[in-house]
Amino acid sequence: MDNQLVSDDSPAYIVAEFSGNHGQDFSVVEKMVEAAAACGVDAIKLQTYTADTITLDSQSEEFQIAENSSLWRGETLYSLYKKAYTPWSWHKKVFELARARGLTAFSSPFDESSVAFLESLDVPCYKIASFELNHFPLLRAVAKTQKPVILSTGMATLEEIGAAVDYLAKYGCRQLALLKCTSCYPAPVSAANLKTMADMKRRFGVPVGLSDHSKGMGVALLAVGLGARIVERHFVLDRHSDAIDGAFSSTPDEMALLVKESKDLNRAIGQVSYGPSEAEKDSLKYRRSIYVSQPLKPGMTITKDNIRVVRPGFGLSPKHYDAVLGRELKVAKQANTPLLESDLV
Repeated sequence: MDNQLVSDDSPAYIVAEFSGNHGQDFSVVEKMVEAAAACGVDAIKLQTYTADTITLDSQSEEFQIAENSSLWRGETLYSLYKKAYTPWSWHKKVFELARARGLTAFSSPFDESSVAFLESLDVPCYKIASFELNHFPLLRAVAKTQKPVILSTGMATLEEIGAAVDYLAKYGCRQLALLKCTSCYPAPVSAANLKTMADMKRRFGVPVGLSDHSKGMGVALLAVGLGARIVERHFVLDRHSDAIDGAFSSTPDEMALLVKESKDLNRAIGQVSYGPSEAEKDSLKYRRSIYVSQPLKPGMTITKDNIRVVRPGFGLSPKHYDAVLGRELKVAKQANTPLLESDLV
């Protein structure tokens, strides 16, 4: 990903999806780039389409968004995408702003013309949206660039994912990641089914991650703990603005939290390790050990009445307790001192 390795051993790669949350105000998108960089994300992502490249300008029923649960109820597909698209004339400037702040910048194309346009801007990689997984002409155009591809899998059956993966490979895709996704806006937590990530990794042998549309950060953070190597969340400056995806987008404070906690989680996962870690070595002295509990003279016998197993751990290990009972001392011992092997006959 733009010379940044995404693998099982790398920290989660965090992507801030701008979608249409800029409200087609370039000053807002400039502020979004600044805020994303301040949050510490790895990349920002745009969506490259127009209403005309993604749907038809029709008022007929099948083009209406009528679900009561939809944030965009009452819109037609055309009217929604006309409001939500990112002007293509912005892309070059937005990418330059992002790169100047150390961010990778790329986009989701939605048809072949958008791939050609993004190639003219030399994007480092591509994201395929869940709703486009079955758009094989788009998959072919993206695969032919031979650049890394992130494929979201919302709604897709295992057979559909397999067909898309095979088709991408057929036309030149050699670097692929799959994202678990729930294509609801916002997505219910109960529909996340994050165990699917491990299954996709096992079946397809590629890095996996999450495209998250749920409210809050819990699902995204759990995904990191379960092995997500890429996490994408929609990004908004102010959830209470008129931003089109604001209800399920992360604010700068939330995105900064995701970045920080993801890094901490990666460190916490660590590796298989037994024995005291470097951080634990100072704590070893607070384990239990065998101590003399009363003054003893040379030649006296060790009994249950004159030793105890207590903290700290400077004496013999308690595993030797039974073995030292009945042995004689060859030196005097003061009370509250550790019993050592060298003290015994």
